[in-house]
Amino acid sequence: MDIHHSRTWIIFYLISFVLLLFALFLTSEGVLLGIGLVMVILVVGVNLAIITNEMKQATKKREVMERISKIDSDGQDVVADGSVQSGSR
Repeated sequence: MDIHHSRTWIIFYLISFVLLLFALFLTSEGVLLGIGLVMVILVVGVNLAIITNEMKQATKKREVMERISKIDSDGQDVVADGSVQSGSR
């Protein structure tokens, strides 16, 4: 989760919270138990999918940064696309 997109995340989680409260209301009435449970499953599933995707992107970003910053002892630099270039020192 990028700090620059925190407003988007706050709005997303507020909407998720409201949907969960509405699903709780539907299930507490007992009339629309199935719809409320489906809403809970959807909200939790979407949240898990988004968090998993964000974790994968953060890992990928970290790996790219490590590859960029790694300099071989032979004077070869590893560039962003993973190829190795001879560096002049």
